[in-house]
Amino acid sequence: MASGGSGGSGLRRYLLTRLALAPLFLLTLLTAVFVLVRVMPGDPVVASLGGRATPDRIERAQEALGLDDPILVQYGRYLLDVLQGDLGEPLTDPRSVSQIVADLFPATVELTVFALIVAVTLGVLVGAVAAQRRDTVFDIGGRLLGIVVYAAPVFWTGILAQLLFANRLDLLPTGNRLSARIVADAPTGFYLLDGIITLNWELFWDALQHLILPGVTLGLLIGGVFIRMVRVNMLQTLRSDYVESARARGIVERRVLFQHAFRNALIPIVTIMGLQAALLLGGAILTETTFSWPGLGSALVDFVNARDYAALQGIVTFFALVVFVVSLLIDIINGLVDPRVRY
Repeated sequence: MASGGSGGSGLRRYLLTRLALAPLFLLTLLTAVFVLVRVMPGDPVVASLGGRATPDRIERAQEALGLDDPILVQYGRYLLDVLQGDLGEPLTDPRSVSQIVADLFPATVELTVFALIVAVTLGVLVGAVAAQRRDTVFDIGGRLLGIVVYAAPVFWTGILAQLLFANRLDLLPTGNRLSARIVADAPTGFYLLDGIITLNWELFWDALQHLILPGVTLGLLIGGVFIRMVRVNMLQTLRSDYVESARARGIVERRVLFQHAFRNALIPIVTIMGLQAALLLGGAILTETTFSWPGLGSALVDFVNARDYAALQGIVTFFALVVFVVSLLIDIINGLVDPRVRY
């Protein structure tokens, strides 16, 4: 009874502390985005409008963006706008940043979720087999695979995949989310889910075919991290006292591996999944560009090329908020499943 009360108190204290620190983390994150955008070289309005814009037009654009105000006024207005859900108005697109996010973020989410499934599946399977057969050819091969897929640039892996599976073998499309002949009835913007909801299996199959190459390419990027983490945690767990005790009681090795060692080895993976959220979104930008994937990452690259300062700040702020929310959720889940982090 005493132990259970102490555990509940520890969990409550951990969750309250994490939630109390969340506003400070968010303020630090938004401040970093604001400062990084402001220290970019050159005048953002002149850069986005081009060298032939008249001084009057440049002045009007600076007034519209509030760039003629003192820096502290700009900072306060930026924080207030973000808290109100206003991510700004681009200079080169008639839509607001919020509307652009609503239009394109489902494509990025569909890609990153598929990539995460690929990464976790690859990491768990290869990492578990490598740990079970330590110092064998399976272990060496698994470790080499983890190093190679993590070290390989995602755009380079994507180009090789396009050359092999699209151009040489003609098995999968090279890019985009759908074939031109497919008319998408997409109430949610998630084409796989829309195909199931509307029972449009042609839409589902075409969207899946277009998703495989970019999803696997992005999944391989973080799959290497999962391989190493699962292997290391499995090796530590297999040497623990309760696993040795299970073996001493005559429990078969397969049951020891999957029912005793494997479950506990997966706990640190939950933490790693949160840490990989930023890497996934960063990799999604390169992957979307490589595969002409019409997501938020591709839009960000287009706005960078157009030197659209307002859109750049809004989209980067949105990515920062996503990483913040995912990290907070993972911390809470980690506190619920792992008693060690509560103390």
